[in-house]
Amino acid sequence: MNPLAFTPGEPAGIGPDLMIQLAQRKPLNDIVVIADPDMLAERARELNIALNISLYEEKSTAHKEDAANLCVLPEQLATGAKAGKLDARNANYVLKTLTRAAQGCLSGEFSGLVTGPVHKGIINEAGISFSGHTEYLAKLCGDVHPVMMLATRSLRVALVTTHLPLRKVADAVTSERLIQTIHILHHDLQSCFHIAQPHILVCGLNPHAGEDGHLGDEEINIITPALNHLKSEGLHLTGPLPADTAFTPHWLKNVDAVLAMYHDQGLPVLKHSGFGQAVNVTLGLPIVRTSVDHGTALDLAGTRHAETGSLEAAIHMARRLSENREPTAAKLDSA
Repeated sequence: MNPLAFTPGEPAGIGPDLMIQLAQRKPLNDIVVIADPDMLAERARELNIALNISLYEEKSTAHKEDAANLCVLPEQLATGAKAGKLDARNANYVLKTLTRAAQGCLSGEFSGLVTGPVHKGIINEAGISFSGHTEYLAKLCGDVHPVMMLATRSLRVALVTTHLPLRKVADAVTSERLIQTIHILHHDLQSCFHIAQPHILVCGLNPHAGEDGHLGDEEINIITPALNHLKSEGLHLTGPLPADTAFTPHWLKNVDAVLAMYHDQGLPVLKHSGFGQAVNVTLGLPIVRTSVDHGTALDLAGTRHAETGSLEAAIHMARRLSENREPTAAKLDSA
């Protein structure tokens, strides 16, 4: 298989630290880091970790046994990056690394993409409209409909809407969006996770799933008709269920994924059960993309206190999903 691409994300955050720390512990021969080599070298010095950088263009295979070894595809920062100190001048650099990685995945140069955390606020402060990795990569891949899903060993949670203010969520939950999202979720659970007949549990939008229309009518007018339409196509769906009970063992038994209507309806539960070990997977793309489940953690950058668990899980997931896209791929175990 071709190598995975890794973009560290915000250069002032812990993305660079995570890859350097991980490389100190294990060989990462199948990963190409798209970043500024000087920034990585400076961060390694700050972390007091010996780092050997091989440039991707030179196809160097030289490794030092007493150092962390990274293969780096150079992308130059606009200005020097200091651990924990955001600088809007480097916003374009972050997007350039993502663009180069996505282009490489689309061309087959890379077998998949693993992303480190970005800081949405500083990118927007630079005058660039940016709502997140998921939406940005969807545009790079041809304006496809992306579906965000986070996964731990025991739970998968996908989202109908992603980075929207709560005021806009109800209007965004349409029959068309629901049907498209569930089709993608069902398809990718089959094709990427090799689940023959996925069972998807769907949350309602309102408290108590609308309480028969007394607490909102989206369940009656939008969600239930959409689910009935999909059930008539043979999809195995349960819901809409009240979100406050959907995540109990009774309902989660034999469920392959939960579909939440909005970001903070489903992700707090998943992160409570598996924070630091969860993986963000973007479904609906023509490429494999996984990511860590946390943010830039500016206060931890340069301290060696950042935990690599989520990055390790994201790399492992990207490898497995990339293998599953091959005709001879072995079946992926449940999450």
